[in-house]
Amino acid sequence: MDISELTRHICDAYGAEAEYLFRHYPELCVFRRPDNRKWFAAAKPIPRRSLGLEQDGEVEILNVKCDPILLGSLRGKGGFLPAWHMNKDNWVTVLLDGTVEDREIEGLIAISYDLTAPKPRGKR
Repeated sequence: MDISELTRHICDAYGAEAEYLFRHYPELCVFRRPDNRKWFAAAKPIPRRSLGLEQDGEVEILNVKCDPILLGSLRGKGGFLPAWHMNKDNWVTVLLDGTVEDREIEGLIAISYDLTAPKPRGKR
């Protein structure tokens, strides 16, 4: 899955459009829930070395919010890294280079979407 496929999936599944909010990162696209405008995903091409990877060139990445318990097991697998420019206790970076299957990426997007849902009134 690449960023264009990811964008189509998120638009179709969640009704969220890619937003380009940052002048310094014009290629960074953010996806927000329509109901509360919270971010549930962000994607961007980034130099591999910025992620601590040995290879030259760029790789497309996806940041998603994730349950801290799940984060530990994901970081032990190929294609997952501590979150780039996000809270590393609640977000994970997924390499969009074919290492992680589309089905798993779609599942992580669904988890992130659910984790950013509005809280029921009276509970915080």
